Amino acid sequence: MTGFKTTALHGLLALSLLLATLIARDVSATETTAPSVAVRLTFDRPPDASMAPFFLAAKDGRFGAEGLNVSFTSANGSPEALARVARGDSELALVDINELIRFRDKDDAAPVKAVFVLFNSTPYAIVARKSRGIQLLPDLDSKAVGIADSDPSMRLWPALARQNGINPSRVKFHKISAAVREPILSAGQVDAVAGFSYLSAVNLRDRGVPGADLVVLRYADYGCEAYGFAVVVNPAFAAAKPDAVKGFVRALMAGITATVREPERAAEEAASRIGDGDRNLELERLRTILADNILTDEVRRNGLGGVDPARFDRSIDQIAQDFKFRKRPAAGDIFDDRFLPPVAGRLIN
Repeated sequence: MTGFKTTALHGLLALSLLLATLIARDVSATETTAPSVAVRLTFDRPPDASMAPFFLAAKDGRFGAEGLNVSFTSANGSPEALARVARGDSELALVDINELIRFRDKDDAAPVKAVFVLFNSTPYAIVARKSRGIQLLPDLDSKAVGIADSDPSMRLWPALARQNGINPSRVKFHKISAAVREPILSAGQVDAVAGFSYLSAVNLRDRGVPGADLVVLRYADYGCEAYGFAVVVNPAFAAAKPDAVKGFVRALMAGITATVREPERAAEEAASRIGDGDRNLELERLRTILADNILTDEVRRNGLGGVDPARFDRSIDQIAQDFKFRKRPAAGDIFDDRFLPPVAGRLIN
């Protein structure tokens, strides 16, 4: 009987130890598992193929793996998206970095900075009809060019024109609505239109304009040093949750890598988020974006996401030809590289 009691006592003791261990593990897990961080990301325009890396990162659970709960919304242009981030209505936004540069020059501007450059080269371009006698940028002399209201590309046009020996006054710019930019070129009412290389040219081909009759005069091919779209962050959020910002950047880089490897799947995901989205049309846009704006020679050398300070300074020189700075910015005033992984972790094959 004594042996039975001893055995039973040992059994109860072992069970108690097991329960105590399990409870301790549960408590430890509760204490160490942080709740997901809510992140509102504002795009500066409606969805298109340029956002595919973000959409694919979400689809593949990359944001969730970093402890982030990311939601997407759209604004009407970079100024509106920047205002949302400055107010704290969005933690992050994808905007034109050249608009950020002008935004930061205001006396009362919030210290919003970019933390990741998605487009290493600007998508600004003039899309023209060869049948109207345009093959090269200087051929725009005396031609009619349609420009949408507040088109940001026009702010770098004076520098581009001077750099290429063009008299800006001899190019006839006509203000138009963005909604009719491609239709009026297709109808022959103008000789060219200003816009984004991956949007206007693809839209025109989709409207039946022969590809052989189109020429895309990319600013970057004619000496424009500007960067393009970049992710900006609310300064209070960056200060309070730097690891969340770093995690977002890592997830986005994984989305870019997946987009490069599987452009068809990325285009499908982008098209699914666009009303009446056309997978083939978005795939054509995406291939243009990857080749012209994301996988540039600079990115292949230096990795994704960063800026070259010397090139940035040259881009400021070009902006200054049409914009009077209150205080000329340096790269560190606009771009914060603390959230980027080391270069070795940003190289893409």
